[in-house]
Amino acid sequence: MLSFTLCLLALIAGYFLYGRFMERLFGPDDRPTPALTKADGVDFIALPTWKIFMIQFLNIAGLGPIFGAIMGAKFGTASFLWIVLGSIFAGAVHDYLSGMLSLRHGGESLPDIIGRYLGRTTEQVMRVFSIILMILVGAVFVAGPAGLLAKLTPDALDTTFWIVVVFLYYILATMLPIDKIIGKIYPLFAVALLFMAVSILVMLYVHHPALPELWHGLENTHPDADTLPIFPIMFVSIACGAISGFHATQSPLMARCMTSERHGRPVFYGAMIAEGIVALIWAAAATCFFQDHGMGETNAAVIVDALTKDWLGTVGAVLAVIGVIAAPITSGDTAFRSARLIVADFLGMEQRTIRRRLYICIPMFTLAVGLLIYSLRDAEGFNIIWRYFAWANQTLSIFTLWAVTVYLVRERRKPAFLVTFFPALFMTAVCTTYICIAPEGFGVPVSATGVIAILSVIGATLWFCLWYRKAGRRPLQP
Repeated sequence: MLSFTLCLLALIAGYFLYGRFMERLFGPDDRPTPALTKADGVDFIALPTWKIFMIQFLNIAGLGPIFGAIMGAKFGTASFLWIVLGSIFAGAVHDYLSGMLSLRHGGESLPDIIGRYLGRTTEQVMRVFSIILMILVGAVFVAGPAGLLAKLTPDALDTTFWIVVVFLYYILATMLPIDKIIGKIYPLFAVALLFMAVSILVMLYVHHPALPELWHGLENTHPDADTLPIFPIMFVSIACGAISGFHATQSPLMARCMTSERHGRPVFYGAMIAEGIVALIWAAAATCFFQDHGMGETNAAVIVDALTKDWLGTVGAVLAVIGVIAAPITSGDTAFRSARLIVADFLGMEQRTIRRRLYICIPMFTLAVGLLIYSLRDAEGFNIIWRYFAWANQTLSIFTLWAVTVYLVRERRKPAFLVTFFPALFMTAVCTTYICIAPEGFGVPVSATGVIAILSVIGATLWFCLWYRKAGRRPLQP
């Protein structure tokens, strides 16, 4: 438990120390924000800072920091280290700078930000890539909460019933102004999610299990360690609890509601640290479960259900599971909303009228229903879609990190760009290696992992050095 406690304290310290450093690096000021200059009553609406934090926290805290952390815990104590270092030096930096750039540029969507710094061709590619990722998120974040809701309700209200209910909620939350549903119920969902995290944290100290310590080694304890190496598999398995490209697609939603740039650190950096804490708690709780029951269980929902019932009793388990349910639901709805805004920005289509929102939402939800039906055919269908989502999610973070790196270089902040340069290099190696060795990728033998990682780092470094020499000092085009 000592390593767990130190990791928890490190996350908290990271917010106050490194978060403050990132804030000074960006330099927020008192200029008017998009919520004030572009108010439209639908997406650009001024909201209180505490409510924006709650919404951002729920937007980004989907299944990843819970289910991903549980599956990532199979790799051993390396999962603790990745959650802490990833959250402080990669994920929170990624979220803060991408959110602040959106805020600084009138609430721009992520593809527009990437295009501004990496070029229009990359922008168009990322536009399609982001929309596909958003629809994948909406599809994969339906079945999980629907299954948990079915466990809490009478048999007549089965998983299929709750899938329909959740999907109908997604449609309403995507179509209606952000303050009508999201702004009203998200604080309640956030309370449920925080109750879940705090209650599991308290029970960890009550039970005080003999968790493995970091200084005992970082060996791979996964039962399939021969085919699933820590690098890169664990770094993709634990995404939302460390760094996630999906987060940068959600930040513009909140950038359109903030009344001051100075609120960026608690909203963007703080929400990521809070998610890292949730991931760390569930990684530790899952480690306890695996110690008692072995690592044969692969269904994270079963592990959540068993742990909450065993540690919190019937009533506490119900409240905790509601928090687990709230996390994916509140990421799925804003994923669809973000997709709508990305398409609207690209087409230059105003979103004040519900008719124009329908033009975008009808084909988007049709595609999502198709993916959902495919994922529900069997367990393998869901697993395939989830793995592609996980890889696409981390790949998007690469483009965001490189875009922010270009921004820092062009702002003449020479040493400053290193804060995103090294995370960008690392994630480039992770995603390149993953798609090469994964079964759903190119199926390259695992023995080639190191070579692929080194080549990807060398290639990315050479590309950056060439760009820096030729274009890094040119004035940025508006």
